[in-house]
Amino acid sequence: MENITRGGQFLVKETKCEDIFTPEDFSEEQLMMRDSVKEFVDKELWPNKDRFEKKDYAFTEECMRKAGELGLLGVAVPEAYGGLEMGFVSTMLVCDYISGATGSFSTAFGAHTGIGTMPITLYGTEEQKKKYVPKLASGEWFGAYCLTEPGAGSDANSGKTKAVLSEDGKSYKITGQKMWISNAGFCSVFIVFARIEDDKNITGFIVENVPNNGITLGEEEHKLGIRSSSTRQVFFNDTVVPVENMLAGRGEGFKIAMNALNVGRIKLAAACLDAQRRTISGAVKYANERIQFNTPIANFGAIRSKIAEMAASCYAGESASYRAAKSIEDRINARIADGVSHQEAELKGVEEFAIECSILKVAVSEDMQNCSDEGIQIFGGMGFSEDTPMESAWRDARIARIYEGTNEINRMLSVGMLIKKAMKGHVDLLGPAMKVAEELMGIPSFDTPDYSELFAEEKELIGKLKKAFLMVAGSAVQKYGPDLDKHQQLLMAAADMLIEIYVAESAILRTEKTAKANGAENVKEQIAMAQLYLYHAVDIVTLKGKEGIASFAEGDEQRMMLMGLRRFTKYTNVPNVVALREIIADKLIKENHYCY
Repeated sequence: MENITRGGQFLVKETKCEDIFTPEDFSEEQLMMRDSVKEFVDKELWPNKDRFEKKDYAFTEECMRKAGELGLLGVAVPEAYGGLEMGFVSTMLVCDYISGATGSFSTAFGAHTGIGTMPITLYGTEEQKKKYVPKLASGEWFGAYCLTEPGAGSDANSGKTKAVLSEDGKSYKITGQKMWISNAGFCSVFIVFARIEDDKNITGFIVENVPNNGITLGEEEHKLGIRSSSTRQVFFNDTVVPVENMLAGRGEGFKIAMNALNVGRIKLAAACLDAQRRTISGAVKYANERIQFNTPIANFGAIRSKIAEMAASCYAGESASYRAAKSIEDRINARIADGVSHQEAELKGVEEFAIECSILKVAVSEDMQNCSDEGIQIFGGMGFSEDTPMESAWRDARIARIYEGTNEINRMLSVGMLIKKAMKGHVDLLGPAMKVAEELMGIPSFDTPDYSELFAEEKELIGKLKKAFLMVAGSAVQKYGPDLDKHQQLLMAAADMLIEIYVAESAILRTEKTAKANGAENVKEQIAMAQLYLYHAVDIVTLKGKEGIASFAEGDEQRMMLMGLRRFTKYTNVPNVVALREIIADKLIKENHYCY
């Protein structure tokens, strides 16, 4: 198993394009699955967008039942419990394409299949899995996840909901208040987190939503977006739960919550992909049809620039999401080959790549917000109207930066987890960071490199961006040690560097792999998208690196590091960004949709 990549290792190990999975590598079976999901969305969801915007909760439930009948709610569930037991990449693919029409449905789908079902498949006993999972996989029952409380949001382990053991030791009584519970209005089973006595950590329970057991629901919340996703408060008042419904062990709840969220995070990235594809396609079609100054506005550079930027971000986010999904799948398969149970393998596989899950959650949710915002702008006044799909896309996108761990929490987690991995010796950051420090003392090479091969300069630059991150993060760890987590602004700056490196590298490697297969001359738009994304990534690394360095270094040390940063972010041949955007926009406008 040693040759399998570890989470976070992309920073210190060169990845070959042959070693990553790309959307061009989908199997026949995966493409068929994708097409059947698209068919479901185009038939059941997209034509009924107005019903979702009018808070038709019953319709969301009806669509969920239809998805269940098609087997779409059981893609990640093992066959033994009535699911399809698809590989991790295939489950990402389903989540991606089922989520593109409306955030209301994608939230219901994600909350049910992810955090509503996963904790039982990953942590349940054999009895618990047999009893609950088949009903959840078929859509006969729906699941909801009760973690958040009025006083416990990002600080998830601070919940006040209590679980008290009965005198006969056969059941617990749960009392407390949960809020923002997705699917609360139509679910049959809750995963509830409560504290037993004064335990340090919370404990998870499977609680059936039955009448006359002290469970009451608040009214449906009035929300900015995802308007037909049922979101309510849930009150438990001496709700009796048999002891055999405890999930994992006492005090294990926080661990369950965090691991369920890791899966949720990469799936949330997937759930923001087709939404971008549809938004870009809608914007391109409108730009081709809308005539001003006697010409389609798609002919104007200001509009073409927007289309190209939207496409490049979508392409890069998609590249990174499927790269990570396959890393996770390979890890799971390697564990299963070692004789570990499916349950344990999946848990450890996702946990291994928790850094990448956090990176993707942040990157792709923010790309989706920008995409829908520019979509509104291309539509102009029409974009602001409820008669076009742009404003609901923009409103629905907003929640993605908040739930499944805010983007701030995920930024800090990505760097924090990386440093923890280094401390445990799972990823050697110290060695490479020391090498970078030595390199700064040396004289830079002034040889003119040979960049004749496709992406030679870009790949060298990615290597240098990694050095920039190692320089900043390495010095920060040396300076602050275990107190680093008190310096949140510095962590956020480092996280932005980390995110851009992973996503930009993924876009470059995906394109290099495609170019090797199909010839560079046949993928010039993809090459332009990868180069455009990298160009912005370099700027962000420069900006955030400077901010980080200035916050903790001064005098000679600061001068040295700023000089290093300039060296590590320097192009030999600065790309012609305007020309790159033209290449990308030209193709999309001709095709009249996002075509990658």
